[in-house]
Amino acid sequence: MKIVDNYIGKSEVKYIFEYEDADSFEHLEYERCRQTYGVCFCEDKMVIQLNGKTGRWGLVGGTIEAGEKFEETLKREVQEESNMEVISYLPIGFQKAIDTLNQSYGYQLRYACKVKPYGPFVSDPAGSVIEIKLIDPKDIKQYFDWGKIGDRLIERTLELRDSL
Repeated sequence: MKIVDNYIGKSEVKYIFEYEDADSFEHLEYERCRQTYGVCFCEDKMVIQLNGKTGRWGLVGGTIEAGEKFEETLKREVQEESNMEVISYLPIGFQKAIDTLNQSYGYQLRYACKVKPYGPFVSDPAGSVIEIKLIDPKDIKQYFDWGKIGDRLIERTLELRDSL
């Protein structure tokens, strides 16, 4: 399934997002893969985080560091941003983010995850996440609405959740 959407980013830069379901990311060029994010479940609740810099709620995840495997990024970012351990994960899909100004693109990888807390969330080492929350997935649009792509991410995660 392919979904295309437009997004206005920082400094009014226009992006085109092309989302596709995927069971693997092996076919993507590693150097074009920029981020991994997880639609994480702690028991039956979805984990979301509040970014103190933007004031927006979102998924847990972040930037792939040089030489890091995708799954390593996912596990590190989930631990840093939520103080939770990734127990199991499956690819959901990826989003090709096209910068229309520079005619460049990068991939943002999305995973379904089962997680458990190491302990209470205290702080994100990078200082960007100021709060985490465990919510019912049906309440997600009270926190953020990413349109058709966001709807598909949640739908696909729920489809895969029993396989985690």
